Amino acid sequence: MEPVCIAAIVHRCVAHLYCKDIPGKVQHPARVIHPASVNFANDCMIHKTKGIVLRTIKYGETSIVTTVYTELFGIQVYIVKGVRKSSKSSSGKANYFQPGAMLQMEVYYNELKNLQFVKEYQWAYLYENVFFNVIKNAAAQYIIELLQHSLKQPEANPELFYLIEGTLMQLDKGNETLTANLPLYFTLHLTGELGFQVQGEFNKATPVLDLQAGGFVNEIPLHVHYVTGELAETTSKINSIQFYNELENFQLNRNLRRQLLETYQQYLALHIEGFGVLKSMAVLKEVFG
Repeated sequence: MEPVCIAAIVHRCVAHLYCKDIPGKVQHPARVIHPASVNFANDCMIHKTKGIVLRTIKYGETSIVTTVYTELFGIQVYIVKGVRKSSKSSSGKANYFQPGAMLQMEVYYNELKNLQFVKEYQWAYLYENVFFNVIKNAAAQYIIELLQHSLKQPEANPELFYLIEGTLMQLDKGNETLTANLPLYFTLHLTGELGFQVQGEFNKATPVLDLQAGGFVNEIPLHVHYVTGELAETTSKINSIQFYNELENFQLNRNLRRQLLETYQQYLALHIEGFGVLKSMAVLKEVFG
């Protein structure tokens, strides 16, 4: 049985009790109407949730459709109307929906609908460096694209949300060494939240990392998906790191870091159907090379 988030259930029930009818006509299928003009008399639920923007595309002349990983609902797709207008009141609003942006949002939610609406939004965390520093931005884009390729189910996972949130905050504030190590750390710890974290540890008894089996084993497997030596040992060390500050003094040479990234992409591709190729990998290798 799937674990149930009690806080989410309570939040939804309270929102339902206080949900008021919103005046206006039901949306015509050929038009997109701001949620304030839609009648949600029977199914309106308004929630406050944090969210991390994964993808944004233009919609119509002035609007956007944005995919957001939310704390409360997991992956959600929202229409945000009017943020691309050329008026003073709309100036800069599209910047809120850059990939990687962390927002505090008030949203309309109906679990029967695939497309939701945003009522209000503001920064949950305002980056000082990630959007402006080339190296940090490359790492952030890798993290976001990795999530785009990895998250196949829309369900909420608060622990995963906190991992993403914490990683992006640390990326913004961290030193050069932490910044270079964060993509490796995040990739390995993401697998834990997705249900296939590397098991065991590197030692004399289990010196081989079997990527297909997802753990350290005592002998080389019959297939080709495995690593040994420094790659296996370093993976074991990163996998055991629990606190971000440990990454600040974790020294790796550039060649090893590149090899680890390639190994982890292979690992993900073995365990996530249709994982594909990350375009951001080439940029990440370049900036850290």
